[in-house]
Amino acid sequence: PLRYISKFRAFVKHEAEKNKSQWKTMGPAKVAVPSPNDFLQKHSKEPKLAPQKKEQDDKKSLPLSVPRRTYRPVIQIKKNFINKNAVAVITGAPKKPRPFCVDTRQGDKYLLEPSGLVPKYIKKKNYGVIPKYVTRRNEEMKREEEEYQARVLEELKKKAMKCLSDEEKTNILKALKKNWEEINRAYQGLPVLTDTRYKKMHKEELELKLKQLEHDIEAIEKHKGVYIAN
Repeated sequence: PLRYISKFRAFVKHEAEKNKSQWKTMGPAKVAVPSPNDFLQKHSKEPKLAPQKKEQDDKKSLPLSVPRRTYRPVIQIKKNFINKNAVAVITGAPKKPRPFCVDTRQGDKYLLEPSGLVPKYIKKKNYGVIPKYVTRRNEEMKREEEEYQARVLEELKKKAMKCLSDEEKTNILKALKKNWEEINRAYQGLPVLTDTRYKKMHKEELELKLKQLEHDIEAIEKHKGVYIAN
């Protein structure tokens, strides 16, 4: 059979030769040379403002105004500050000297008021009064202490032992005596001869249970108040 030939072979060949070696030019072959008259001038790239519109002559002219009859111009009166200051000094009260305190023989002195020697703080209205923040802090501490004590008491009540009532005590005694009778009946029914190890262990177990029950019954009957832990 004949070799297969695509019908698009001529088209592909034409497209390959069409764009072949386009990189050799490195840009357009001919470039327009700038004119020497179009050189860059100073401030040519700065933005230019639009030209201001000339105002009309009617807007420029202001209406003439005539002062009224009641108009009185303000007359500036010159003041003599030297005489004014002299009168203020003569008529004013004399300045009181500030008290000083001298503590060395050389005459070193300092102001008496900020030194702490003048008892001016004890004359205050709130002298000796407890500050509000101290009172508020003491109240908060007291409240926290009460909450802590209440929480501790609640925990102790939860962990405290429970006291049995008379009815519960009677019911427990009846149950213990019933168990003692049952175990005693089983103990009385043991064979006389205990020749095996199992018989000896069973007998010792029943005796221990009887002793424990007798001890519990005696303890409950002996004491009026019985407490049990939760």
